Amino acid sequence: MKTLEDIERVSLGIFPTPVQRLENISRLLHTQVYIKRDDLTGLGLGGNKVRKLEYLMAQARRQGAEVVFTTGGAQSNHAMLTAAAACRLGMRAVLILKKRGVTACAGNQLLEKLMGTEVIFMDTDDYEDIYAEMDRMGRAMGVPYYKIPCGGSNALGTLGYVRCAREISEQGLPFDHLFCAAGSGGTLAGLALGARLFLPGTKVHGMMVDTDPFETITLRLMREAAELIQADVPLTGREFDLLDMCGPGYAIPSEEGTAALSLMAEKEGLFLDPVYTGKAFAGILRMAAEHAFAPEDRVLFVHTGGAGGLFAVK
Repeated sequence: MKTLEDIERVSLGIFPTPVQRLENISRLLHTQVYIKRDDLTGLGLGGNKVRKLEYLMAQARRQGAEVVFTTGGAQSNHAMLTAAAACRLGMRAVLILKKRGVTACAGNQLLEKLMGTEVIFMDTDDYEDIYAEMDRMGRAMGVPYYKIPCGGSNALGTLGYVRCAREISEQGLPFDHLFCAAGSGGTLAGLALGARLFLPGTKVHGMMVDTDPFETITLRLMREAAELIQADVPLTGREFDLLDMCGPGYAIPSEEGTAALSLMAEKEGLFLDPVYTGKAFAGILRMAAEHAFAPEDRVLFVHTGGAGGLFAVK
């Protein structure tokens, strides 16, 4: 088996990110709740995509790319952080985003304007249309370019969260449950594979904030990432479970998610976002109300960031 160090990465973030006990939430839920502060990864406003981009941007640089394309919704945290990574590395980022969500100069759109990032909106629900437009633009530019998929969720990007699971294992506390939002699948896949390798006994839960088939997406990414590091472990899909927290739709705030977001702010002075982490934390609250946790259980919530999008919501 290769080690994670055998796969090239570029340093973009500040690691390890802290694990903190949520004292007030723990008392409220009658279990032991902790938070992994991946909103403090150090690039831009922080967030989970920094770990993925360390691997993806290393490959882009090795291939001589001058332009990096990526995509997502109008308020995509991933797109904003890709632009920030490109600025750090002296590359040009072009964001071709779905014309869905808040397109005004607020939230992540404002941050992209501050970075001088070229943003193009396409009125489509099919990412294949967008990837085809990346190729058309890249060929027209006549310079080497690199395409990063939505969310950075391919096998290479997934390694960022395999690495995160190893980091958690080195921070001194065993956890019974680990929770994260599932929006494109790469973070969940990395944590599930990483738990299989480094966190025996930890159950990984993906809180679905979109309607994609995460059962198949997550398992596929786990297997592809395992192949990259030659990890010869059986993967069946039982390494994680899923809970539908999408509510009225992707990027549309839900009542449950908004209430969870407010609770975290009121009880702990920490800020979630309405698209990903608010809905994911709502899943923990729902399971706690259903008595899914024992008082002695240790529950870890991976805070994947998203602060920029919070300021685009009215």
